Amino acid sequence: MRLKGIGGPRAENPAQAGSETGMAEALSYAQGAAHVPEAAASPIPGRRAVAAWLAACAALVAIMVLVGGVTRLTHSGLSIVEWQPLIGTLPPLSEGDWQVVFEKYKQTPEYRLVNLGMSLAEFKGIFWWEYAHRLLGRLIGLAFFVPLAWFWFRGRLDRRLAWKLLGVFVLGGLQGAMGWYMVKSGLVDDPRVSPFRLTAHLGLAFLIFGAMLWIALDLFHPRRNASPNAPSWLAGWVAALVFLQVLLGGLVAGIRAGKAYNTFPLMNGHFVPPETFMIDPWWKNFFYNMATVQLDHRMGAWLLLALVAWLWARVSWLDAGPRARTAVNLLALAFVVQFALGVWTLLAAVPVALGAAHQFVAILVFGAALYCAHALRKG
Repeated sequence: MRLKGIGGPRAENPAQAGSETGMAEALSYAQGAAHVPEAAASPIPGRRAVAAWLAACAALVAIMVLVGGVTRLTHSGLSIVEWQPLIGTLPPLSEGDWQVVFEKYKQTPEYRLVNLGMSLAEFKGIFWWEYAHRLLGRLIGLAFFVPLAWFWFRGRLDRRLAWKLLGVFVLGGLQGAMGWYMVKSGLVDDPRVSPFRLTAHLGLAFLIFGAMLWIALDLFHPRRNASPNAPSWLAGWVAALVFLQVLLGGLVAGIRAGKAYNTFPLMNGHFVPPETFMIDPWWKNFFYNMATVQLDHRMGAWLLLALVAWLWARVSWLDAGPRARTAVNLLALAFVVQFALGVWTLLAAVPVALGAAHQFVAILVFGAALYCAHALRKG
């Protein structure tokens, strides 16, 4: 429809001029509405399927973290001594197949130094956890790649989104390679995997989960301008520190520091154990000393407890919107559960069930922290 009075001839009479002025104002309002913050906009309908798929993949990664925790705590991770991405999809199907796999395991330092004399039935117990861990990794790869290809060929992905998703896919491939690199470190002389490779493997899992979740949140909730007083910087720091705390937890698990100093809140009667800097040079204590590594993890937990409480108070006092309030409440609840679970796990000297639960709730806390940061971001 052509709008007179906008770039056209002047109106012939005052009534027409008033009408054209009103139409011009309406057009100006419509143009302004097209540029309002995306808080008022709804997600592109075609993107909801992409967002739901990414959320489902993130949930699978969270389950993978749980299974990986059980695999580590049951000392099952070194039971499969080969990396066969395709052939290894099938488990042993006959007694002869089981004997072949078992004989390969008998050549490892873990069997010779830890499990000498293990029966085939006992071996199957640890084999199935590692097999489930690897199979789930393959399933996640398929669950990500097949829909990615379908969405791409159907034109559901713009170039920017497609590159982001390709980046996530590359991270997934790196994670598979890192998993084998980690396992390989325990098949040489020492029947333990490298704590640094274990931490990197765990950190990559959290990065993949976080990337999937963040992209899904972008699609479910288009970018918006939060309240000028919203503590977006604090939410960002909390999310970053949760990730750092996960890495510290990986080091605790890698050197089995959770088996020492099983008291709380003090560490065998000390706030800072006298053994904290017993290794020379001093910097090695932060990576190899059980006292120092566990102390760092404890201090991280106390710092996060204070920051999460501060963030919850700030958001509760501000009119930050229902999504921000929901997000910060979820974060506070998840962190309190995780803090209590961590103390319980420590006091019980890391039994399998509690240790696995502690690792699983960690990814829930990270997800809640990301959700909170996303809800409070400005722009």
